[in-house]
Amino acid sequence: MFEGKPYFYGTGRRKSSVARVRVYKGKGKVTINDRDMDDYFGLETLKLIVRQPLAVTETSDKFDIVCRVAGGGVTGQAGAIRHGIARALLQADESFRPALKKAGLLTRDPRMKERKKYGLKGARRAPQFSKR
Repeated sequence: MFEGKPYFYGTGRRKSSVARVRVYKGKGKVTINDRDMDDYFGLETLKLIVRQPLAVTETSDKFDIVCRVAGGGVTGQAGAIRHGIARALLQADESFRPALKKAGLLTRDPRMKERKKYGLKGARRAPQFSKR
């Protein structure tokens, strides 16, 4: 569908999700893992999160978005796609930076699950103390 067409690229990350986003000139169609966004995300809030960078820059009907996302859950994936779209739009037009920055869409959400340490039951939870 988009082979050979010029595009802008952005990598988005959130928690353990990674999204590779391509932004093409188009009508506003969003495709995630070869599926339509409405088919991929069931919740309306997640669709809203994905469309946020386009709404902030008022380019909802100017770009088609194709992305591959892997890892994490649906909320993390939506956040990763949002981050990727924002970065790709910045490549498309540098004048979007102030609006995207103000909305906080260029910042990667660094909160990840902390790894489990040996001798503990979780990342920080120690085994229950026993006097005898």
